[in-house]
Amino acid sequence: MTTPQTFGFLAVPKFAMLAFTAAVEPLRAANLISGRTLYDWRVISSDGLPVRSSNNIQLVADCAIDAAGPLANVANVIVCGGLDGQHFDDRRVMAWLRRTARAGARIGALSDGSYILARAGLLDGYSCTIHWHCLAGFRETFPEIEVSTELYRIDRSRFTSSGGTASMDMMLRLIEVDYGRELAIAVAEQFMHERIRSDADRQRMPLRLRLGVSHPKMIEVIGLMEENLEEPLSCAELALRCDISARQMERLFRKYLARTPRRHYLQLRLEQAHGLLTQSSLPVTEVALACGFVSPSHFAKCYRDYFKQVPRSTRLPVQPRPPAGPAPADSLANDSGTLAAE
Repeated sequence: MTTPQTFGFLAVPKFAMLAFTAAVEPLRAANLISGRTLYDWRVISSDGLPVRSSNNIQLVADCAIDAAGPLANVANVIVCGGLDGQHFDDRRVMAWLRRTARAGARIGALSDGSYILARAGLLDGYSCTIHWHCLAGFRETFPEIEVSTELYRIDRSRFTSSGGTASMDMMLRLIEVDYGRELAIAVAEQFMHERIRSDADRQRMPLRLRLGVSHPKMIEVIGLMEENLEEPLSCAELALRCDISARQMERLFRKYLARTPRRHYLQLRLEQAHGLLTQSSLPVTEVALACGFVSPSHFAKCYRDYFKQVPRSTRLPVQPRPPAGPAPADSLANDSGTLAAE
């Protein structure tokens, strides 16, 4: 390549600063290490004004989306998401993204910026990824789009990152494609990034690290729980599938997590419900069903006990995530459906 590749970082309100810096810094380092201007970049906002990030720091924009001169040679546009991407619906921005894609630019997204690309119709026929917290809501909102749990996904002229430090891995991969593995590794070492993670890597920590539990049967049971949130398995079925007695499973949960299997399973389902309420427009009744509750009233009670607010309140504008509280034992014991089977 003889001319620098230009990246336009489209900052939207509440974008994630870490994801943005993890994407732009590898470009800077590639220039520094190579001794050449391999990449150029600029920050774009809808109106050219500064944009406030999710950590409340403002980022100064170089230009607005309609500044034709500075944007004439942009080969890559990255939508910087973070919080509330599912609510972003600026039609001027959507139209600009579509025009930019038609002009031949590669289009990418960080964190929940994939919501914006999907709403603009730019992920039709492409696969993508998104931050794990947004995954369930994205799938419910855009069931026709292939979305994965991978750190990042590069699919032809679309590239998406789950956010955070995964943005660096995606950019290192793009640098490798453009200028070779040697430069990509040198850039990674500049940031003490011990290895360039592949797109096959998963976003979340392994269960044993996430929970601080290494007992293989515990990991197996909890893995089954996480895979079966919409149609929960009974405690007897969980024990049977993991070749463990129900009593032993109960003892293990009390020993390692200080709670019963029922309580842990219910908390997983309520956390899933919270994600759907904040990341999708599904009615509360459908959210309840999607998380294994056959009774909307019982779902509302459990949700209120755990999050200290009713499900509908979660959808209020700029509503902070409520603190989770211990679900009362009677709510767990009386949970309708398969969890009460034991």
